[in-house]
Amino acid sequence: MNKTIRRASVFALLLVFALLVRATWVQFYEGQALADDKNNRRNTIALYSEPLGNIVVGGEAITGSARTKSGDLAYKRTYTDGALYSAVTGYSSQAYGATQLEGVYQDLLDGSDTRLKSVMDTITDKRADPGNVITTIDPDVQKAAYDALGDNKGGAVAIDPTTGKILATVSTPSYDPSRITTGDKEVWEQLTKDSDKPMTNRALRQPLPPGSTFKLVVAAAALEDGLYSSVDDKTNSPDPYPLPQSSDKLTNENLSAPCENASIRVALQYSCNNVFGKMAVDLGQDKVRSMAEKFGFNDEKQDVPVRAYTSVYPSDMDEAQTALSGIGQFDVTATPLQMAMVSAAIANGGKLVSPHMVSQITDGGGDVLENYNDSADTKEIVSSDTAEQLQSAMQTVVEKGTGTNAQISGATVGGKTGTAQHGENNSKTPYAWFTSYGKADGKEVAVAVIVEQSNAARSEVSGNGLAAPVAKAIMKAALQ
Repeated sequence: MNKTIRRASVFALLLVFALLVRATWVQFYEGQALADDKNNRRNTIALYSEPLGNIVVGGEAITGSARTKSGDLAYKRTYTDGALYSAVTGYSSQAYGATQLEGVYQDLLDGSDTRLKSVMDTITDKRADPGNVITTIDPDVQKAAYDALGDNKGGAVAIDPTTGKILATVSTPSYDPSRITTGDKEVWEQLTKDSDKPMTNRALRQPLPPGSTFKLVVAAAALEDGLYSSVDDKTNSPDPYPLPQSSDKLTNENLSAPCENASIRVALQYSCNNVFGKMAVDLGQDKVRSMAEKFGFNDEKQDVPVRAYTSVYPSDMDEAQTALSGIGQFDVTATPLQMAMVSAAIANGGKLVSPHMVSQITDGGGDVLENYNDSADTKEIVSSDTAEQLQSAMQTVVEKGTGTNAQISGATVGGKTGTAQHGENNSKTPYAWFTSYGKADGKEVAVAVIVEQSNAARSEVSGNGLAAPVAKAIMKAALQ
């Protein structure tokens, strides 16, 4: 063999060896990463090769799977009353992935969760029958919230204070997840570019200034700290309140309201900014923040089990900013979920049961894999005395204060309105808030509603005018 042929042979052998090494590396070291890659079409084909498990509301599946008529994906996801439940289910799309409960429980719903496998399934590596997600959502309460919000842009959450079960989660305007299950690009672009953001979950994932509803948190801090021993004690509150280190003054919407030195009860009844602005300064931002965080603010891992966006009480404020934070402005933000949690804790004697949207997950045969009702945590946020006093003051708000539109015959209702400024110098339509609780015949519910935008004239935008009627409809459905 001459020298040239020998060298070529050695070079060819080295190339073959390099290919073998690379193939071995890919197979044994990179194989799993490639298998799990989101761009691996085989994963999507496998995911939709069989029907998915279902998300269940009120004993009925609100999802399903239908045979496709063409393509390499055997099934597609379907939804019953998709727009009504989109803030609960999210979507499962062949092209755009999965969100919310569809995303959180994707492994359970597609049968790949190891808890679903029998011994034989494990041996044969067979895909198990999919499991199901049993929600806490009450279909009547959900529909009442959806219908009451109507054409308004907003969100609502209803919670059973005694159990932590989320009875309704609604965001409007909504969308039908069925429209994007097969990956229709035109529909996807239409939804994602819509200025009304129908795919944004306003109930859980869009924190906005809570306005005067946050005054409940400041009042709770003042009572727990001992700054005031009773909701009927007179406060030291000039009207208007000169903001510290500023030439501005904190005034009230109702200039004739008896807000000077008003008690907490009267200040909540008339929503006196001067009282709670000064109260926040007297307490100091650290004490207000501590109370806010007890209720759930600044919690970056608020899972229900869908991850809610963090509601924020800010740090490093000067005294003027602290005063504004006391009326739910400056950089304070909250989701409807968070404000429903505030009312839920107050209604439940000061104890907050962790809110959850899923009661159980089961295998395909209905056997329970996990029961979330049994694992719900309970934390004492305020004392029972503070809770009782705040309940009484919130009832005054509804009986003869700014929240009269939430009154329900035969039920005990307490609430707090909020009208939060929006835009520079309040140049845009304000946000209308209402947070409340209702009790009747052994049933209880806590509700929070935000109306971001409506067809109402700016002068008619208020928590009592727009949000309280929505909360009333939700409470009536939950208490009936």
